Amino acid sequence: MSIECKGIRKTFGDFVAVNDVSLQVGNGELVALLGPSGSGKTTLLRIIAGLDSADQGQVLFDGEDAAARDLGARGVGFVFQHYALFRHMSVFENIAFGMRVRPRSIRPSERQIRDRVSSLLSLVHLSPLADRLPSELSGGQRQRVALARALAVEPKVLLLDEPFGALDANVRQELRRWLRDLHDQLNVTSVLVTHDQQEALEVADRVVVMNRGKVEQVGTPDQVCDNPATPFVMSFIGSVNVFRGRVERGRAHLGPLTVPYPEHPGAQPEPAAGYVRPHELDVERHGSNDGIWATVKRIKRMGAVVRLELVHGGDVLEVETTRERYDALRPAPGDQLYVRLRTLRVFVGAS
Repeated sequence: MSIECKGIRKTFGDFVAVNDVSLQVGNGELVALLGPSGSGKTTLLRIIAGLDSADQGQVLFDGEDAAARDLGARGVGFVFQHYALFRHMSVFENIAFGMRVRPRSIRPSERQIRDRVSSLLSLVHLSPLADRLPSELSGGQRQRVALARALAVEPKVLLLDEPFGALDANVRQELRRWLRDLHDQLNVTSVLVTHDQQEALEVADRVVVMNRGKVEQVGTPDQVCDNPATPFVMSFIGSVNVFRGRVERGRAHLGPLTVPYPEHPGAQPEPAAGYVRPHELDVERHGSNDGIWATVKRIKRMGAVVRLELVHGGDVLEVETTRERYDALRPAPGDQLYVRLRTLRVFVGAS
């Protein structure tokens, strides 16, 4: 089932939670709504689910107005961040619940319910735990039960609201891979809300970056990482170094850097900022005229990657390099290193 949001707006008093948002989710696609707290992503998800109503705009399922359907007829499965499992019910009965409360005319038989639950338990790798209570499970196991419960009613759309936010880093990493594999098996249209950039980039087919109720960019993980559309996207996804200044006469004057910028040939200066990620900087012992000198302040070894914190004037630069390159240079706090920029993205109007 495809999803289309057209001009969605939602306010709570004077606060605009979602501001004229339009987007499309293709049949069988997994899309992540990514943004900081307060960006509107969960509100938009709840509007898609029918749990909240929009002040303006439409949600279409396969081209039909979803508001014309009863909540139970939308074919939506919803997975909450904090599981929302019934504490007094076993794992088996939690998963079966959605089928058991259906109207008698469309309720599956007891045999069909048991077969469906058994199949889902196998799918989420919890068959041996069918008789346990939620309190007897780990956080990761509870989240898989919640997902199985959402899938039990055979939804056409699966909506997930920060499903791994309450879990520790190792469990989140494991469940991300598992969710992506599960989605590829089931091919159900899915929308995932998260504030975790890595989660969105690893799991989703496309990422919708939201900020202050608006969509900043929609694209594949590679597109939003490599070609950010706005300074917000550039800053929100991954670490970044910022050089502030101006553009004029075909040049960008950004802190200690002056680089060609033919896109602005005019004599009238405009504020601008240059952005470069830590892994897009190279450090050397010898310099020329295409970079800047900086002093090593701090060194952080993180497995195969080494992060260097350097100071130029009053500005701090973060550089990520390989362990091999670090071993070859052997820098120490106080050393002077020459920093070259392999990539610089300039945004005019940013300050």
